[in-house]
Amino acid sequence: MSRRVAVVLMNLGGPDGPKSVQPFLFNLFRDPAIIGLPAIARYPLAALISTSRRKEATANYAIMGGGSPLLPETQAQADALEASLKARGVEAKCFIAMRYWHPLTENTARDVAAWAPDEVVLLPLYPQFSTTTTDSSLKAWKKAYRGPGVVRTVCCYPTMDGLVEAHARKILTAYEAAGRPGKVRLLFSAHGLPQKVIDAGDPYEQQIQATAKAVADRLGAGWDWQVCYQSRVGPLRWLGPSTPEAIEEAVGEGLGLVICPIAFVSEHVETLVELDHEYADLAKGLGASAYVRVAALGIEPAFINGLAGLTVDVLAEASDDWTCGTNQPKCAERSKGAAR
Repeated sequence: MSRRVAVVLMNLGGPDGPKSVQPFLFNLFRDPAIIGLPAIARYPLAALISTSRRKEATANYAIMGGGSPLLPETQAQADALEASLKARGVEAKCFIAMRYWHPLTENTARDVAAWAPDEVVLLPLYPQFSTTTTDSSLKAWKKAYRGPGVVRTVCCYPTMDGLVEAHARKILTAYEAAGRPGKVRLLFSAHGLPQKVIDAGDPYEQQIQATAKAVADRLGAGWDWQVCYQSRVGPLRWLGPSTPEAIEEAVGEGLGLVICPIAFVSEHVETLVELDHEYADLAKGLGASAYVRVAALGIEPAFINGLAGLTVDVLAEASDDWTCGTNQPKCAERSKGAAR
């Protein structure tokens, strides 16, 4: 009898319309992984932040048609992953668990339990591990899931071959479509984090650097590249340089820009608003000779096949355990301590 395998794709989620922007933001900021205060202080603060940011956030989502495309993009990835797994002889059903908006982790956990799998593979769609993303999603799942099946987890895959190949292909495709502009700097733009999160031991920055270097190596010699971080808010010191700072520096050196969203596997507000509008306008205003935006990975075959390979590998493990997609035992051990 074939095994019933449930693969749970995890991501942050996004509002599906203007009315859901504020509750989405409230769910985000009440997460202790985002604001590390006791609940008695965190909840009122989350309410205040979500209220004060609602108007600006709603305007940003209006640029994308009123809501986030993250769910339909993730569903397309789930469908593609099911097909890739089937081609490898694994009959699996993919479920989607979003951290801050529907389908919420708690609801998906009930759906998976009702499906009664023999095995469950948790597959966060965050290639680089962070306490603010991967760990938060996995903790939510552990708290919510009461169903059957051996649960296995892929904690990270920053240099997975399929991920690296997919990014390289997307970069070359965008560069060729732009007519191979002259001297350019390739900016690997990742979502930023407060420096204090990294100082506390979070491996995110190290893994972002590892992904960028692996992609640059795959592209070959001759590429001028740099890692930068976007979406900085508030008074805390964040990872740097910021993407706007990196853009200004490159243009100041007479270089055009190729910008790759290195930590995002789907299009959402950070790519469709920040990269496509805010940073594009900044580059144009500075007189950049070129501004080429590389698409997020989506259902790029190399990426999907890489995820399928990770899933097959973790299913072959003899016990319920964590698997790091790039053989980084320190990361895996850190994940065990953080989310268990």
